[in-house]
Amino acid sequence: MNWAAFTTAAPELAAITEQRFGAFRHHVLATVRRDGSPRTSGLEADFRGGELWLGMMAGSLKALDLRRDPRFTLQANPGEGTGMGGGDVRVAGRAYEVGEGEARAAYVKEVEPPQPFHLFRTELTEVVRTFVEDDTYLVVQVWRPGAPVRTLRRT
Repeated sequence: MNWAAFTTAAPELAAITEQRFGAFRHHVLATVRRDGSPRTSGLEADFRGGELWLGMMAGSLKALDLRRDPRFTLQANPGEGTGMGGGDVRVAGRAYEVGEGEARAAYVKEVEPPQPFHLFRTELTEVVRTFVEDDTYLVVQVWRPGAPVRTLRRT
């Protein structure tokens, strides 16, 4: 399920997620290393044309990780201090490299990224938002394909 399908399935959570990622430029991407351990790296996420795109420098270890194992989690930058306006947001899924063709050419024309680079299109498996409500509840919203947003509240 791509970003456009997610926004149709859960429009409120999608809007908040885009706002959180839009608040800061750099975020944290988690990938799976060759030995199965996690790798975290800085990344700029790009919501464009109904897709969540991940662009990376040519030959970067995170790109090589995704080529080998497409699973990822992308954590929105929480920002300065402890305010966490809008909550803590993360997106998980699978990322697939986009080779030469119309989609890549359109992206390059619009974004003008430094060349050479890797471009990955994402398919979402989970979106999670965690925030504090009324200074009382820890609220966790979880979305997965084919299911409505599930909301859990804890005191």
